[in-house]
Amino acid sequence: MSTSTIHDIGYRHYGGRRNGRAYVLRSLYTHNLRAAYGLGRPARAKIMPFLLGAIMLLPAAGSVAAFAFTKEPDALIDYSAYANLMQVIVAIFLATQAPVLASRELRFHVVPLYFSRPVGHLDFVLAKLGALATAMFALMAVPVTVLYAGGLVSKAPDPGRQLLDYLGGLAGCVLFAALLSAVGLVVAAWTPRRGFGVAAVIAVYMLSTGFVAVVQGIAEARTNFTLSGWIGLLSPFNLVEIAQVRLLGAEPTVPSVPSGVTPGLVALALIAAVVAGSIAVLYRRFRKAGLS
Repeated sequence: MSTSTIHDIGYRHYGGRRNGRAYVLRSLYTHNLRAAYGLGRPARAKIMPFLLGAIMLLPAAGSVAAFAFTKEPDALIDYSAYANLMQVIVAIFLATQAPVLASRELRFHVVPLYFSRPVGHLDFVLAKLGALATAMFALMAVPVTVLYAGGLVSKAPDPGRQLLDYLGGLAGCVLFAALLSAVGLVVAAWTPRRGFGVAAVIAVYMLSTGFVAVVQGIAEARTNFTLSGWIGLLSPFNLVEIAQVRLLGAEPTVPSVPSGVTPGLVALALIAAVVAGSIAVLYRRFRKAGLS
């Protein structure tokens, strides 16, 4: 006799409202943005992002205090120069948080679980890139906003000009956030272990910055200022600096910036190409991981 038994476990098909692609994309974006600042995770995950955020705020607060006391316009740090002046802190934040978004799912082989649901590969990538870019933008834009607000409260001269410079500084923060997040996620996505990811992102930053600095030093020693200016396109921070100076009218923080509008357009095109190329690389990376 057969001993098989059919049990009625009360399974029913879901008949409720389906929220669609936009809801999935928004949920992925929110989850990754919270992860970038350690929200919803243990306390130790919050230490580094919030500590770096506090360090980013210190020069802005000090600059506002100095301006309020001396009333010297030069005491206020240029809005467009802030991210470049604090690039070491920005790079550390990128190196520590990019692996959080890109490496954990790869290390624990849970990417296929995401794609077992109606989650598109491109949506998955865009959510991660958008979340990290937003976190990077907040890291840089909040101190710039503190500078602007502090300047207004302390009666900084020419409020109209201050507003234009502030908006230009925010535009530069957008470029920094998009470019650095794209590069950082690509590097982190190929290093599943977080420690290796942190080291790899720092290495990319240091090698590109060091190479450009050495070539610029040699070129300036030989009075080849054209090469000294154009080689800056190979460093992420110098690349955005060129776009800010030549397209947004920002004051340069480094002497080696090529003259004319053309370098600014080339820099902007390179930023767009790097972001688009990074999305393509991340798409292939996570699509392959989703099949394993």
